[in-house]
Amino acid sequence: MVVLCATEIANWGALVYAFIVASSTIAGAEGWQLTHLLGAFTVAQLVAGLAGVWVGRRIDAVGPRALMTVGSVLGAVSLVVVASSTSLPVFYAGWGLVGLAMSAILYAPAFAAITGWAGTDVHHRIRALTAVTLVAGLASTVFAPLTAWLLEALDWRATYLVMAAIVAATAAAHWWGLRKPWPGTHVHNAQQGQAQGDEATQPFRTGEFRLLVAAMALGGFCVHAVVVNLVPLLLENGLSLGAAATIMAVGGVGQVCGRLFYGRLSTVTGPASRAWVTLGLVAVSTVAFAQIHSPWVLVAVVAFAGGMARGMFTLVQATAVSDRWGPTAYGARNGVLSGATMGASALAPWAGSFLADHVGGFATAFWLLAVGMVVAAAGIRPSAGRRVPRA
Repeated sequence: MVVLCATEIANWGALVYAFIVASSTIAGAEGWQLTHLLGAFTVAQLVAGLAGVWVGRRIDAVGPRALMTVGSVLGAVSLVVVASSTSLPVFYAGWGLVGLAMSAILYAPAFAAITGWAGTDVHHRIRALTAVTLVAGLASTVFAPLTAWLLEALDWRATYLVMAAIVAATAAAHWWGLRKPWPGTHVHNAQQGQAQGDEATQPFRTGEFRLLVAAMALGGFCVHAVVVNLVPLLLENGLSLGAAATIMAVGGVGQVCGRLFYGRLSTVTGPASRAWVTLGLVAVSTVAFAQIHSPWVLVAVVAFAGGMARGMFTLVQATAVSDRWGPTAYGARNGVLSGATMGASALAPWAGSFLADHVGGFATAFWLLAVGMVVAAAGIRPSAGRRVPRA
């Protein structure tokens, strides 16, 4: 757990949040359009989503140790390629490699590792998932100022070489810290001829799973679109940039609180009702953002509530598979679910702006995103998953 917490904060910071801070600097230094740089980051997310399906199956079969170690090495190499790129095609190629690394070292494989080792111990699984997401949630807090400081002291290329060194260090941590024997389900082997194995090799076989994937992808898309487009909405509503930044920070605090609260929520709700509550709260806060313009303190309260819901939604996604089908073949199923969600979220930044441009502003766009969340919640069927018993 210590290793996963440390490596997740490092890898999220170096592969994701460093780019968010450095993108404008890169555009200015190289004369590349910012939209082209954002396109490279989108490519990385799409590649990660596609590769995540295979990664999940491999973790089911052999465990996370070798795969996450190789992923860290690939992540370091890919950032060196990014730092060395002198043209957009090479820059895009580097980010394509970053996407492969993301699929092997960010949340999805970490969640698969935790679920595999926790087995049927639901309390242990939720505590571990909560710990990892809480710590990784600090990645922006650590890496945003670190990246800004490096950009001032060095140039963007040297900054990315530092990030490559950080990711390389996580390779040793994965190899050393993930050596616990893997329980292994081996349900991936089609020669077994068991229905359980067939279902694991064909995750889309059941209608319930397909509907869950579609609902989570739509929900993830809407949630991410709200986060990315919140500052433009607040500015459109007349708030200052300083107030908008403060409100965003309050939302981050709410996100941490939501993850802390998830364990208690899981003791009194089932898998489907947790998703309904979470998406419903995000939808309500999204509508409130569209309608409430002042005072900014009240908007900050809305941001805290929305942040709590977003924090819980991360854990709803992490436990959606294990709550319904247990730890067996979790990597394969969650690889599909995480891949679909990541792919949909990759399109969210442009989709939010597109909606705002074509429906008369961000307020109307947020209403439509809230409707999307309600539709996603409606697509989640009541399942056979049980509440987590109290300790």
